[in-house]
Amino acid sequence: MRVIKGTMDFHLEGPSAITLGKFDGLHQGHQLLLSRVEKRQAEGMTSVIVAFDFGRTQGLMLPEERRRMLEEQGADVLLECPFVPELAHMEPEEFIRRILKEQLRGAYLAVGTDFRFGYQRKGEYRLLEKLAPQYGYQVEVVEKAQYGGRDISSTFIREELEKGNIPLVNRLLGYSYSVTGQVIHGRAVGRTLGMPTINLLPDAGKLLPPNGVYATCTFLEGQEFPGITNIGYKPTVGGEHLKGVETYLFDVDKDLYGREVTVRFHAFERPERRFDSLRDLKDQLERDEIWGRNWFRNETPVKISVLSEEEKYIKVLSDEA
Repeated sequence: MRVIKGTMDFHLEGPSAITLGKFDGLHQGHQLLLSRVEKRQAEGMTSVIVAFDFGRTQGLMLPEERRRMLEEQGADVLLECPFVPELAHMEPEEFIRRILKEQLRGAYLAVGTDFRFGYQRKGEYRLLEKLAPQYGYQVEVVEKAQYGGRDISSTFIREELEKGNIPLVNRLLGYSYSVTGQVIHGRAVGRTLGMPTINLLPDAGKLLPPNGVYATCTFLEGQEFPGITNIGYKPTVGGEHLKGVETYLFDVDKDLYGREVTVRFHAFERPERRFDSLRDLKDQLERDEIWGRNWFRNETPVKISVLSEEEKYIKVLSDEA
């Protein structure tokens, strides 16, 4: 996949199928747009995802996570549009003529009903439809995917993530929310308590679930390890200045320092709290372990998958269980 970032100087050859948006999370609603572009890609067009960066401090998905997922889905080109003055002050028709038609060679556009572009966000799908004959492209307006009567959006997912409602977050995303990072050295308190852990210090741009204990699966080089994860500052052992992700892997004791792992979240158990002693902490961790093992015994974690197939879309959105 070709990634274009940090520049407005680019040019594609041949007709392209384009979808545009913020694409924070690549959730079920985004997958509807991507599926439309994938169909045109199968017909010989270059698939192009135009992702706008509005400078949000924390997101559901880091840029590298988005790149990796889109590449796995087979996208040809990802244009990461920076929110720079040149773009912010570009009139909507100029954006259509210069960016979509001249530079990206757009022959097909897929956009949502809430898509806005151009100076002061004056451009929207009706303008794209109006100018389609003039600039020689086809535009398809895709209705928003909904869940429980509400549009699926990054805002909706962020709200539920901040509540710790992991099952609903994963349902709206279509895959398990995750954090990826390099295993670093901790204080080795878990090892002294008979529960050795691995520690990650997530990127500051990644939005994390609330502090507390979760059932998680940790992925390393194709292997999957169930366990429990604490997000927070470890208040019982003196506290940390930076929020970390500490995971105890069931029945695993490996030296993973320096390795990159991905921790995927499945369920919330309890908030993080300070205990009066290490003995009290150990007792609680043992209860957490029992809870976690029971969760994996009785539940089936959401699996990562490419959700462009209509039957998967229908299943996820209609299952209100």
